[in-house]
Amino acid sequence: MSASTYFKITALFAVLTGMLLAIGYAVGWYFFNDPIPVMGLALVMAGAFNFISYYYSDSLVLKLSRAKIIQESDNPTLFKVVRNVAQKANIPMPKVGIVDSPQPNAFATGRGPNKAVVCATSSILQTLTPDELEAVIGHEIGHVVHRDVLMSSIAATMAGAISYIGTIALWSTMLGGGSGRSRNSGNSGVFMLLAIILVPLGATFVQLGISRSDEYNADDYGARLTRNPGGLISALQKISTKVQTRPIATNPSKAPSPATAALWIVNPFRGSSLAELFSTHPSMPHRVERLREIGREINVYVP
Repeated sequence: MSASTYFKITALFAVLTGMLLAIGYAVGWYFFNDPIPVMGLALVMAGAFNFISYYYSDSLVLKLSRAKIIQESDNPTLFKVVRNVAQKANIPMPKVGIVDSPQPNAFATGRGPNKAVVCATSSILQTLTPDELEAVIGHEIGHVVHRDVLMSSIAATMAGAISYIGTIALWSTMLGGGSGRSRNSGNSGVFMLLAIILVPLGATFVQLGISRSDEYNADDYGARLTRNPGGLISALQKISTKVQTRPIATNPSKAPSPATAALWIVNPFRGSSLAELFSTHPSMPHRVERLREIGREINVYVP
């Protein structure tokens, strides 16, 4: 793992810890007039969460995305493509997951080549050709090989936690009450403001924690590995078109969390103002132009 990835992960841990301490201070002062005990509890919670998000982020991401690990008999075609691309990349066969959705899309998670999961939506085989699907899986394997998946998985896990913390803080302020000094001083408004801005602020940090260059690098890797930049271009364009017209899940209660937006090959939540905060993907025209350049470099015709 590169030093820059370690630095980004450390920065994300520091951001989450700082947020929890700030909330602990506000809760302790507002409700108990003594922030120290609550801040101590918040520090312990931050340490526990940082540990869990590092070692179990892949499992948490699968829950946030509502993906289910499947066996080869459940989808032999998808398994075959993942196996072939993994062999080309010379990495162990990843686990395969499915997200029930009418929108074609895919993502990868895990801690690296030896513990990776490649997930696709249930409709991807009906939308993409075999060559396009292979190019998409090549992109996801690129994330695995570059070990982007650990960073992205931790960031997605933290984004979900940030949203959850912000919601709790807001409802605690609306439904709870503080002791005399806090309430009389008007701290209620300050605390509520903190809760309201916490979610977008946290989302911004997550966005900064994931570099758009990771998407370019995965596009580059997948196109060269499969020698099919044209297939990846057409797949990206098809997926992007479907994103505009179909929700990620037919049942909103079963939809993946917007915290996972950065993981997918195309942001599946485009069109939502909240989800746009998590949009770390490069623009489609830029991705297409770079893939055309790769085609010229490897002497492959791109229509």
